[in-house]
Amino acid sequence: MMITEKKNIRFFTLMLIVCLPFTGCAGIGPGTVSRDRSDYMVAISDSWKHQMLFNMVKIRYGDAPVFLDVSSVISQYQIAGLINLGATINNSPWNTSQSLGATGQYVDRPTITYTPILGDKFARSLMSPVPPSAILSLVQAGYPVDLVFRILVQEINGVRNRFGGEGRAQTADPEFYRLLHRMRKIQSSGAIGLRVNKIDKQEAALMVFRGKRDPAVDALTEEVRKILGLDLQATEFNVVYGAIPRNDKEIAVLTRSFLEVIVDLSADIEVPAAHVEEKRVSPSHTERTEGGEKIKPLIHIRSSSEKPGDAFVVVPYRNTYFWIDDRDLMSKKIFSFLMFVFTLVETGEKGTTPIVTVPTG
Repeated sequence: MMITEKKNIRFFTLMLIVCLPFTGCAGIGPGTVSRDRSDYMVAISDSWKHQMLFNMVKIRYGDAPVFLDVSSVISQYQIAGLINLGATINNSPWNTSQSLGATGQYVDRPTITYTPILGDKFARSLMSPVPPSAILSLVQAGYPVDLVFRILVQEINGVRNRFGGEGRAQTADPEFYRLLHRMRKIQSSGAIGLRVNKIDKQEAALMVFRGKRDPAVDALTEEVRKILGLDLQATEFNVVYGAIPRNDKEIAVLTRSFLEVIVDLSADIEVPAAHVEEKRVSPSHTERTEGGEKIKPLIHIRSSSEKPGDAFVVVPYRNTYFWIDDRDLMSKKIFSFLMFVFTLVETGEKGTTPIVTVPTG
């Protein structure tokens, strides 16, 4: 009798130990939040980079771009457990029986919804020009004015930027790069700024040149005024969308749409020589200054037959890998800036942002 009781005590102690892990599963939900948020954030960010580069490469080869939005992310976890205990105790030790059973189940059901950018949303997101006020806000926030204008501006007061798209490829006017060089120096000195006024109940952007700070800077601002055909004495100029200003106190900026931006940048993508020889793609665009000096592309996108081992982003296309070197810091920054610009061209009613729902139980 004493031996049987001792066995039963050991048996129920074992049952208690087995049950403890299942009682702790009640708090599994909060533990998944930090892990899932980070994992999905990284996954969506990487997929966004791959989608952007892939579409640029497709445009380079004359293929149509396709963009998909991640409209929702739902990840559901389920953990279930079942324990069966049984014991029969008789006075006779030969009639004692004990039983133990346990089952467990873990289920992970991620559901991701993609929404293609079509119709009105395509027109808003990809074909609408970036507002001039958004460009000035970027300059005011500290982004280099020469970089912002090279990417987002097609023409300013009749001075044209280059365009690499085959349909209307053109080189930049000689004054364009001289204009950007001087505006960058003025920006570095803090002598250029932005102010927003209300005219007829509408916001109007003003570009302001702060004069009499430094003779060298004043000379630069005078050169900028001459290139743009502005009043040499004025310090404030209305900034409007368009190609031709109404007077010498107005700056007309013809901005690009996001589609025009990626078409222009895709013209610089390196492609295999065999593809050019076979007429599958045109040669890479080469831009030069008025002195004949080659202008370096804003984003250096390479190509190779083998997958690179150290890439910031890489996509396969036509048995070739197109990629940005992870050690090319400038290309990485401008590529990331390009994706940020995509959010500036949204006009009208906004769609819902991606939702991450993680039910646990």
